[in-house]
Amino acid sequence: MKTKSTGDLALIKKINTAIVLEAVLGHAPLSRAQISELTGLNKATVSSLVQDLIDSHLVVENGPGQSSGGRKPVMLLFNGTAGYAVGVDLGVNYIRGLLVDLEGHVIAEHQRSLKQQDAGFVLGQLTACIELLMNEAPESPYGVVGIGVGVPGIVDDNGTILFAPNLKWRQVGLQQLLEERFSIPVTIDNEANAGAQGEQKYGAGRGIPNQIYVSVGIGIGTGIILNKELYKGASGFSGELGHLSIEYDGKLCSCGNRGCWELYASENALLERAALLGFESLEELLLAAAAGDEDVTLLIRSIGDYLGAGIANIVNVFNPDVVIIGNRMSRAAEWLEPAVQAAVDQRTLPYHRERMRILFAELQDQSAVRGAAYYAISRFFLKIKS
Repeated sequence: MKTKSTGDLALIKKINTAIVLEAVLGHAPLSRAQISELTGLNKATVSSLVQDLIDSHLVVENGPGQSSGGRKPVMLLFNGTAGYAVGVDLGVNYIRGLLVDLEGHVIAEHQRSLKQQDAGFVLGQLTACIELLMNEAPESPYGVVGIGVGVPGIVDDNGTILFAPNLKWRQVGLQQLLEERFSIPVTIDNEANAGAQGEQKYGAGRGIPNQIYVSVGIGIGTGIILNKELYKGASGFSGELGHLSIEYDGKLCSCGNRGCWELYASENALLERAALLGFESLEELLLAAAAGDEDVTLLIRSIGDYLGAGIANIVNVFNPDVVIIGNRMSRAAEWLEPAVQAAVDQRTLPYHRERMRILFAELQDQSAVRGAAYYAISRFFLKIKS
């Protein structure tokens, strides 16, 4: 009985510590008395737990606050520089990486292009990018606490990339490879899921319970957030809506299907058609559109028509509060938005579109990399609280 009682007390302390830390994370700056009011824990317990968090370098005192009579309270803040995390967006033709502190503030970033998709080559570039960012981390009590990576493919619970059609990868055990290389926790997820998390935590999706993030890059992926939780489906592989068939006997897709949405509405689809006008990159097209090139603006609007048609299907199925368009094509929002909105207005059921909004990613092409970093941070917090 004695052992059980001791165990129970230790568990209760862990739970209460997590409650206090959550209060500081969500409401700082605040005093010990305010934490007591917010959590229902008595003042003596809060004082003891706060001291533990200060000793653990997770909470810092920030000087006196406003007095409501008597001595001014000492205000508390979360110590965001107690550790750092690396987030990586592994694209088909680029790697984008960030080093962030535990509050998600960007400390350093690095980007490089990928000229080939061979797994050996890409993994070498990926580890070099991560190593470079880790070397940028300032001295801190916890160091680099983890790595998060968003990838353009289907990922299982063990961080293995089962299938990434645009990279032509199958069965790549990325989590195991990176954990063996860097000896810190690694989280791997689909790039669109990471983008959805990034926008929900730091961008246009803050505070919105039901949202669909549409990542429009070389392909199209979607991250589905329902009731503020990422929806992954029965097997964990939901969100591959870029492979919805929108043309029954259409173009052959690298996934093996025909007429997939991403073949008509992605950056790749835009560049295929832009080649006939003499353009080779999205950057060139954006400059031309900004300069008033009518052929280019018409082309981007045409892609917007297809993008809107697919979004209409998503709206009719999920009835979200918002659809957020992100990744590289979000940079063309000025020319895409009217066509996307018109297609959605034309094709969605009236009750579904009544209050639904279409937004472009506040983080633009950094949604996925910020979300990937957040995966690493949240895993660290989970360990601290458990």
